[in-house]
Amino acid sequence: MSILATSAAVPLAAAAESTSVGNPFVNIGIFAVFVGVTLVVVLRASKNNKTAADYYAGGRSFTGTQNGTAIAGDYLSAASFLGICGAIAINGYDGFLYSIGFLVAWLVALLLVAEMLRNTGKFTMADVLSFRLKQRPIRIAAAITTLAVCLFYLLAQMAGAGALVSLLLGIDGRLGQSLVITVVGALMIVYVLVGGMKGTTWVQIIKACLLIAGAFIMTIWVLAMYGFNLSTLMGAAVETAGNPALLDPGLKYGASETSKLDFISLALALVLGTAALPHVLMRFYTVPTAKEARKSVVWAIWLIGAFYLFTLVLGYGAGALIGPERITNAPGGVNSAAPLLAFELGGPILLGVISAVAFATILAVVAGLTITAAASFAHDIYANVIAKGKTTPEKEMKVARRTVVVIGILAIVGGIGAQGQNVAFLVALAFAVAASANLPTIIYSLYWKRFSTQGAVWSMYGGLATAILLIVFSPVVSGTKTSMIVGADFAIFPLSNPGIISIPLAFFLGWLGTVLSKTKEDPAKQAEMEVRSLTGVGAEKAVDH
Repeated sequence: MSILATSAAVPLAAAAESTSVGNPFVNIGIFAVFVGVTLVVVLRASKNNKTAADYYAGGRSFTGTQNGTAIAGDYLSAASFLGICGAIAINGYDGFLYSIGFLVAWLVALLLVAEMLRNTGKFTMADVLSFRLKQRPIRIAAAITTLAVCLFYLLAQMAGAGALVSLLLGIDGRLGQSLVITVVGALMIVYVLVGGMKGTTWVQIIKACLLIAGAFIMTIWVLAMYGFNLSTLMGAAVETAGNPALLDPGLKYGASETSKLDFISLALALVLGTAALPHVLMRFYTVPTAKEARKSVVWAIWLIGAFYLFTLVLGYGAGALIGPERITNAPGGVNSAAPLLAFELGGPILLGVISAVAFATILAVVAGLTITAAASFAHDIYANVIAKGKTTPEKEMKVARRTVVVIGILAIVGGIGAQGQNVAFLVALAFAVAASANLPTIIYSLYWKRFSTQGAVWSMYGGLATAILLIVFSPVVSGTKTSMIVGADFAIFPLSNPGIISIPLAFFLGWLGTVLSKTKEDPAKQAEMEVRSLTGVGAEKAVDH
């Protein structure tokens, strides 16, 4: 069945004869140019990767503006562009809640963690947590939670890549999409092996500028078609869908008490998850001073905020010009809304450019996630637990590169299993896991003097296990037509997002573990951590450890 309605405009009607959108050769050609340019950037940047600090933290050589743009690049993933546009086109107001949640989350990151984490002068989240707590158990727990969050996030990016490329090439079967995901994973591995954090950061900066510029052009274009009147645009979306509920709260999250609880759970995950995402936290270590860390977050908020305003127009634009039915029937389903809108506006060329930008987005985000996961394993598990500090930066980087290959393979396998899911929804699950496993320990470590190793371990393992178990036994995995395992039904937890249970439980376990702990932590270390996190004194020495 064609993915495009027969009543479409002439260019669309021509495209409807095949299941691809636009000219596959043009699409691939534009893709190849983008990939080639970014690979050259990565190769040039990688020439300066001489130390572990260069590979993990880009030598802490980025300004606040550069790092803020890179943070925006890291954050504006396939979920932001493909998933949210599709969610708004299909669910209207309830889809825009993703944009609001993702943006508000930055206030938590800015006010509670950004500057204080940078002041500690460390490479990874485990470095920060183990500074005042016992090294071995904390590093193992932090590395496990980091790997879990990164893998969940990678599922979304891989699913997004499969949806995007299958739409452009007309690949409609699971086998073809699986092949696409495998190719994306292989490319990602090459990026990270070659470029390290410095190369990855420059790719993020380029990608953020292109993505925001592309979204801005499409936004102005859509608004111009409706006389720059947002109300007219929304009215057109309602008319195309034949559903006035697109403009009202509750289309997705208001049908029952369970769905309302699901919305609260989703909101908690989105707002609290950002401040605990390992690949975002790692960005705070790539700037030279705390002032630059603050500046980078403020800069990121402006860029991300503008982009999420664009998604409102793009989502309703796709709803008005394409229609929910054609979007859901396209290869890639709901994630196809933005590329289909680009084709409707500017034909094959705009589609190719926007899709190439989205593809570069996926590549850059998965590269950032993978280097975070690799750094966590190599630096926290290998260097500090297995080798007990008796290793060299060269050996550590070799282990990190091997870890990249393993993470890449796991991401490919997981992405193949997650096909068909809305990528914004999948990212919300990663946020829930991050907020459950990492956030309580980060907050307690920075702000509670009495916090103990036992409290940290209970909180991290308890939050992680609860979140993953609830996801496994939720409708996400089984029990519905859109579940990951079609035909199975072992869902006993009614909500799709575990945040409402797992996040408060993780905070409680951190408190309970500390209160019941019989061993006291080193007061001198606690005092040093407090002074360093508040002032940055001593952080520069820590960089060269």
